[in-house]
Amino acid sequence: MAEPDPGPDTETAAADEPHRHRQAAESFGSDPERYDRARPRYPEALIERIVAVAPAGRVLDVGTATGIVARQLRDAGCEVLGVDPDPRLAEFARSSGIDVEVATFEDWDAAGRTFDSIVAGESWHWVDPIAGAAKAAALLRPGGRLFAFWNTGRPSADVDDAFTEVYRRVLPAFADRLTSQAMAAAHDAMCTTVMNGLRAADSFAEPEQWRFEWAQVYTRDEWLDALRTSGGAIPEAQLTELLGGIGAAIDAAGGRFTMGYTTLVVSAERGP
Repeated sequence: MAEPDPGPDTETAAADEPHRHRQAAESFGSDPERYDRARPRYPEALIERIVAVAPAGRVLDVGTATGIVARQLRDAGCEVLGVDPDPRLAEFARSSGIDVEVATFEDWDAAGRTFDSIVAGESWHWVDPIAGAAKAAALLRPGGRLFAFWNTGRPSADVDDAFTEVYRRVLPAFADRLTSQAMAAAHDAMCTTVMNGLRAADSFAEPEQWRFEWAQVYTRDEWLDALRTSGGAIPEAQLTELLGGIGAAIDAAGGRFTMGYTTLVVSAERGP
């Protein structure tokens, strides 16, 4: 089950258009160390595709957060610049050697710079899909690419059922939005929104969708750590009960479980 993002206090309209919900978008910096430690990385096959477009090239990382994507690309030989609206996250990323400028992508001043690739890991849904696509087109060199991607996860059926039961008990009003199936559907909807925004910009070739399948084993403490990176969306009293229930479910499964991840990618090439 993926981390709830955005969480259950998000209004319906904001959930449909998360880029309008700035408070949620800028709430992940309360504990940068935990965010960086607990959030999953991205598959090497995706990193290789990005690098193939921009070998030793210039990459803009939109919503860089603590620099998870940026470090993977830097280690693969790219020159990466990050932009993020949260100064706390930006400072953490800088501590690992990533250059980050603080702004929303829509308001950021590129000062004439252009890029071979623009990437957005778990972040493009916080960007206005129309204005963001137009700005990306202006910043990319001809033939450059935008890559927007999200991790969505689902454990084995027994663990999935146990997690769902906990959500229904602790957060009954929102449980149906937090199941692995609902989170996967939400990510699919994000991809559709991105593709429509890219088409509206009229500067990109037809967007492509890719999927990368992979898995990660979590211990009880590791998964509870990850659940705490949901941006403060769940009230503390309910969060404590939720973590207790999820922890008990993982204990019942032997203290660890395998999360099957799919990384969903939307990518489009900038036209001449």
